[in-house]
Amino acid sequence: MSFNIQPTLENDQILLAPLQPADYNALYAVAADPAIWAQHPQNDRWKEDVFRDFFDTAIKSHGAFKIIDKTTGEIAGSTRYYEFDPAQSTIHIGYTFYATKYWGTGFNTSVKKLMLDYAFQFVNNVGFHVGAHNFRSQIAVTRLGALKVAEVDMDYPDQPNRHNFVYNLPKNDYLL
Repeated sequence: MSFNIQPTLENDQILLAPLQPADYNALYAVAADPAIWAQHPQNDRWKEDVFRDFFDTAIKSHGAFKIIDKTTGEIAGSTRYYEFDPAQSTIHIGYTFYATKYWGTGFNTSVKKLMLDYAFQFVNNVGFHVGAHNFRSQIAVTRLGALKVAEVDMDYPDQPNRHNFVYNLPKNDYLL
């Protein structure tokens, strides 16, 4: 079985389906809330022109998903796999966001469990890049068992580099 970084994954509550160009309007309707981006290094991603660049990059990545709440059929947000490195047996999960109504509900943990359970069939480590001021996401990845292993300045389109923390989750330390 080969590692497809854009499979369809699901459980009782969530469907992770490959992001398609036709999903733009529905996903932007979620992303247009400035509260979602308040702690994010690119905190103006709620603006349509900025989000359009983010969305186009997500489509080109061939690793992005729309996150669908199966109880309502609504798009709850988006996430993706990126930086697959077979030689290092590593992939990253990130670029994740949710409508605020899903915050603090366990929804993110359920999404990450789907993604981690799948990824750990193929790799031994999963990485996460998290903005230095994105405390909500820092807490979320540590709850998965990930440890902060580095700090880096990352490039953001048409903006100065932003400071990010790098977390690593080895397969053997995965808690879910």
